Amino acid sequence: MGLFDFFSTDLAIDLGTANTLIYVKGKGIVLNEPSIVAFDKNSKKIIALGNKAKEMQGREHKEIRVSRPMRDGVIADFEIAEGMIRAFIKKVRANAISTRRVVIAVPSGVTEVEKRAVRDSAEHAGAKEVHLVAEPMSAAIGIGIDVDAPVGNMIIDIGGGTTEIAVIALSGIVNEESIRIAGDEMNYAIMQFFKKNHNILIGERTAEAIKCEVGSAVPLKEEITIQVKGRDLVGGVPKTTEVSSVEIREALNESIIQIVDAVKQSLERTPPELSADILDRGVMITGGGALLKGLDERIRMETNLPVHVAEDPLTAVARGAGKVIENLNHYSKVLIRNRRY
Repeated sequence: MGLFDFFSTDLAIDLGTANTLIYVKGKGIVLNEPSIVAFDKNSKKIIALGNKAKEMQGREHKEIRVSRPMRDGVIADFEIAEGMIRAFIKKVRANAISTRRVVIAVPSGVTEVEKRAVRDSAEHAGAKEVHLVAEPMSAAIGIGIDVDAPVGNMIIDIGGGTTEIAVIALSGIVNEESIRIAGDEMNYAIMQFFKKNHNILIGERTAEAIKCEVGSAVPLKEEITIQVKGRDLVGGVPKTTEVSSVEIREALNESIIQIVDAVKQSLERTPPELSADILDRGVMITGGGALLKGLDERIRMETNLPVHVAEDPLTAVARGAGKVIENLNHYSKVLIRNRRY
């Protein structure tokens, strides 16, 4: 080990639309914060990021902008994303002077341009060597699936911006379906529901809280009613209304149908031998969307397959990327290849 190695560190990053998780080699996950940045509109200087920026969301004045630089699983605002990655890396690096190698999990449907944007951001933030791994592959590794085996495994990773569906065997993705319908789209559907049915305007944070509290994909044993505060669209004054989990389920239904349809499409394209493996082993759901009440049951009913929610689904992708950085030689086959032109 050279002197440079001693002062450098290897990281794995799950650069998610909703949350960014960073895994430091030898230490595990050391950061899990919202992918949100608050910055000065004039100077573009970052004022706050992560949890602190989330607290400002929807409450900022005209000089401050609170932004999510990641949209649909990829970088939407290059400059702010780079600042966010740099700040998060700095936060976790402790005594290390530099970052040597970084593994970043990206949606399986990213374009070459989007891959380049992620690579460039990490390099500008100080990484010497950047490797990319597909999110469903990373999630599979994270939950302990032996991805090298000649056996088919199906993973559904539902994040903030994308739902990634992949059938994995022999260290590769046999088929993949990446749709830009996930947690954010569900939040938006809830916001639209209140606008249309209750004439109330609610913010993204409120929609997210409602989804987590009463959102569901199947009828609940006991339906819940909650109070929701927002702004009256007619009078413009603050207003409270009451909604039930039945109404919220109705609002989420369109997004859930699109996810289920994508799962069915992926199954239709799966070779028969691997289909037999999936029937035996079942489907694993990871990502924040896996926590939506009854989603596993809904997919089970629609596909007639065993469906399991992974343990700690929110950190599955980061844990997988962490395993890759811990043993880069072993997992070299799962990395996304650089395309040469």
